[in-house]
Amino acid sequence: MNSFIEQPPWLYRKFFSAGIFRFSPKEKVVYLTFDDGPIPEVTPWVLDTLDKYNIKATFFCVGDNVGKHPDIYQEVLRRGHRVGNHTFNHLQGWKSYTKRYLANIAKAAELIDSDLFRPPHGHIRLPQMWFLRKRYKIIMWDVVTRDYNPAFTGEDILRVVKQRSRNGSIIVFHDSLKSIDRLESGLPKSIEWLLSQGYRFEVIP
Repeated sequence: MNSFIEQPPWLYRKFFSAGIFRFSPKEKVVYLTFDDGPIPEVTPWVLDTLDKYNIKATFFCVGDNVGKHPDIYQEVLRRGHRVGNHTFNHLQGWKSYTKRYLANIAKAAELIDSDLFRPPHGHIRLPQMWFLRKRYKIIMWDVVTRDYNPAFTGEDILRVVKQRSRNGSIIVFHDSLKSIDRLESGLPKSIEWLLSQGYRFEVIP
C-alpha cells in the first residue's frame, strides 16, 4: 500500500492518462511541487529554503488561502516560482458533483492565473478531468513524500525521495501546517541528496 501512495502504479497512470505524472526520463531533472498553500506559518520558510539552494518550484495553491494571504502568494511569484490551481476549497473530485467542482476551480482561477491544475488528493472523476484538460495541463505526480503523515519524520521523507525519485519525477511536498514538522528537516535533506545525485530542478513547464 505504501508503494502505491508514494509512486502511482502503471494502471493508475493509464486510467488517468489525461494527467501528467512524469516528464522525460532522458533528462536528469526533477520538479519540486508544493500543495495547499499559501500558509503564513509555512510558505515563507519554504521560499527561504528554496532560495538557499537557488531552486525554483511549482506551488499548487488553494484559492481560499490565496484570498486570505495575497501578499504571500505574490511573494511566491516575485521569487520566480510557478503557480497552479488546486481548487478554491481543496475539494475532492470523487466527492463532488462535476458542476460544483468545476465552479470551485473557476472561483480559484479568479485569484490564480495559471494553466496548471492539480486535483486535491488526486481524486478526480474522468468527466471532470476531460473537461478541465481543455483549459489546463493536469499535473499529477511521480513521487509523494507523505510529509503530511504525522507518523513520519524528516528521515522518512528523505527515504521516500531516495527510493522513488528518478529522471523526470514530479515530487509532491506540502506547504501546510500538517507538514511543517517533517519539512523542516526533510526538505533540506531531500534537496541536498538530489543535488548530490546530479539532479537539477525546474518548474513545471
